[in-house]
Amino acid sequence: MQAVLARYRDVREELERAVLPLATSVDGRRFSFQSSLHGLELEVGGYVTLEGGGSRRLGQVLSLSMRSEDTAGPDLPRVRIRVGGGEGVVLDGDGPPFHDAAVRPATPDEVRDWLERVRPRRPALEVGELAPVPGVRLGLDADGFGRHTFVCGQSGSGKTYSLGVLLERLLMETRLRVVVLDPNSDYVRLGELRDGADAHAAERFAPVADAIAVRSGTSGPERIAVRFRDLGPAQQAALLRLDPLADRQEYAELLQLVEEDRVHSVDELDRAGSEALKLRAGNLGVDRWRIWPGPRGTSLVDELDDPDGPRCMVVDLGSLDTAEQQALTAGAVLERLWRRRARHEPIAIVIDEAHNVCPAEPDDPIAALATADAIRIAGEGRKYGLYLIVVTQRPQKVHENVLSQCENLVLMRMSSAADLAHVGGVFSFVAPGLIDRASTFAQGEALVAGRIASHPALVRFGERLTYEGGSDVTHW
Repeated sequence: MQAVLARYRDVREELERAVLPLATSVDGRRFSFQSSLHGLELEVGGYVTLEGGGSRRLGQVLSLSMRSEDTAGPDLPRVRIRVGGGEGVVLDGDGPPFHDAAVRPATPDEVRDWLERVRPRRPALEVGELAPVPGVRLGLDADGFGRHTFVCGQSGSGKTYSLGVLLERLLMETRLRVVVLDPNSDYVRLGELRDGADAHAAERFAPVADAIAVRSGTSGPERIAVRFRDLGPAQQAALLRLDPLADRQEYAELLQLVEEDRVHSVDELDRAGSEALKLRAGNLGVDRWRIWPGPRGTSLVDELDDPDGPRCMVVDLGSLDTAEQQALTAGAVLERLWRRRARHEPIAIVIDEAHNVCPAEPDDPIAALATADAIRIAGEGRKYGLYLIVVTQRPQKVHENVLSQCENLVLMRMSSAADLAHVGGVFSFVAPGLIDRASTFAQGEALVAGRIASHPALVRFGERLTYEGGSDVTHW
């Protein structure tokens, strides 16, 4: 019996090693393939060269699996062997169908040559290299950021560091104005060049660094300030927790004061003759918030409205005292950007920790208004030049009407099967096998797909030029 088993195993291994790597396509666009599992060099997201019928084409592996097949072997009537196989896409053109084309891993030069051929003539953002082909640089299409972008990854995936790389390149290669809502103080050093940064790139970035303004804290010339009079009526009412029906008298009184331009700050509520509104503000504690600059103070709104304002503004929400002040400030920025949309000024709006700014289920009136503005920008902002970059580690917690409008995806390591399934459902144009790869990504690796990339690609982000605000990543 042992001799028979040994013979069976030897024959099975011999047959498995003899499996030829071959591919077939019935439409010239997608292909299926088989391969031996011994010495397997193919990987999901990797690149292959397909040779047959006198032609050579570049393809990308979209799925890889093992299957069992029954076959006959020498002196054995039936042998069950294990074969590798999967599906892929032909990257270079709509050629004729093919059958039994030889499959091998593509060389770096073959992949590089193809990328050069399909590279757009528009500015490219050199963010890193292809993870399956080290040394081959990947440039993202800058014009692709004229669509909303979704960035997600779990804690420790390198999301903050990588987004910093992306923002640096956007600022250097485009004329986009950038506004960053930064709840964790991760981008407060975006204008500070890192020691040891590439000298040539640092020289190019220097003018950009001078145009980056960080608004942080509630004191000093760089403080975060929001004027009461700059809030929309709905935001003012939400701030004071006024319901138009349950608080009919006070709500109507507030509207009248606003319409008559008699209230410019929370402190003026009692001077305007409204003791009830003043008491409400005191009971809620909003009159003690330190974000109010006073009736003559400047605010974030002034800088957003100023055509000569900062090219990039980082609003350090994490420096504020309470979550309510963070929510109001984020909502005020979104509301003002939406209100001034008719200017058609291209602006990239980065919403970090988006599950807090535009949650799936807002739990208070201020969050509900911020979510409503984010939904408006997601739905209609593009035609006015407002482009969202929505960032989160909890994709299921972001409002679906924001997430569903994103056409670009930057997916970093994500271990949760439920989260990956949710992302896969929203970005159904990306092959499920590529989405699933996110659970195995190393720090700094990502799947990029949509208008920003020539094809869904696995990328390893390169080094940042500037410091990260407060994480543990330096470079890869």
